[in-house]
Amino acid sequence: MGKEKIHMEFMLKSGSGNIVWNIISTASGLETWFADRVTLNDKTFTFQWGKSEIKNALIVNYRVNSFIKMKWDDEEDPKAYFELRLAYNELTKDYTLEVVDFAYPDEIEDQQELWTSQIDNLKRVSGL
Repeated sequence: MGKEKIHMEFMLKSGSGNIVWNIISTASGLETWFADRVTLNDKTFTFQWGKSEIKNALIVNYRVNSFIKMKWDDEEDPKAYFELRLAYNELTKDYTLEVVDFAYPDEIEDQQELWTSQIDNLKRVSGL
């Protein structure tokens, strides 16, 4: 059985899309909430957690101040990717961070909990 698409939305209290964009699309921004160490070489992010876990993600597509779509270099499912997308609500002046990811059916709940934890970390360190 293949992986299934997961779509999650998180409200961010921020009037500045540039702040949110920098946090989700730059090595220094991602390093504040997503991984212990992040580097960017050409179109590949290298993420490090702890001393030994290292993963690379290729930037597949992006639009400045809108979304960044990445694919893990060791991903076997050709359809799988993860995406961080900003959506602006003109009425409330707030941003929503949409996360798209893929997981096997028996891992969906764990993956959702992981993203929720990561986004809570993003909000805590950035004040969003």
